[in-house]
Amino acid sequence: MKKPMSALMFTGMSILLKIRDIFKPRDVVLREVDIKPGFKVLDFGCGPGSYVTCTSKRVGEGGKVFALDIHPLAVKKVKETALKLGLSNVETICSDCQTGLQDNEIDIIFLYDIFHMLSDKRSVLSEIHRILKDNGILSFSDHHMKEKDILLAMKEIGLFEFGKKNKNTYCFIKKEFRGYT
Repeated sequence: MKKPMSALMFTGMSILLKIRDIFKPRDVVLREVDIKPGFKVLDFGCGPGSYVTCTSKRVGEGGKVFALDIHPLAVKKVKETALKLGLSNVETICSDCQTGLQDNEIDIIFLYDIFHMLSDKRSVLSEIHRILKDNGILSFSDHHMKEKDILLAMKEIGLFEFGKKNKNTYCFIKKEFRGYT
C-alpha cells in the first residue's frame, strides 16, 4: 500500500467516519455479511475501527476479529476502543500486506474503501486468498471505484469468484488454490 497518511489527515478522516457512522451505522452494512458466532474475521484496512465493535459482538466470545492497518494511529485507536469496551476478541495487526495469520484461518475478510489505495493489489489479494478458508467470503466495497472497475480488477487477478452484489457490498468467494503470485 502507499505510504500511510499523515496524522492530521488520519484524524480528519476519523472525524468524517464518525459522522458517516451516525447517519449510516456500520451494522447496516454488516447485515449483508453472514457473520456467525465463532467466526474469525479480518478487517483489512480497518482505519479507526468503524466495523470492529459490531463485528466483535457478532462473532462473540468464541470468535475473533483481526483489525489490520498500515497506520500506527489506526492500530492504536482500535486497541484503545477494544480495551475501553472490554472486547477481548479483538487483535490488531500493523502491516501494509502481510497478516502473520495461518493459511485457511479466516472465515470472512472485509476489504472496505481501501482497494483503490493499494499500490500492490495482487500481493494483498494473494495474502487474503492464503488466509481465507475454502469457501470463505471476501466482502468488498470501495465507493471510490465504479462497479465495472471493481469486477474487472477482481477478474484480472483471478483469485476470487464473484458471488453477489448487495446494496453496500460485493461478495467474492475464494477460488481453488492455483499457486500464489
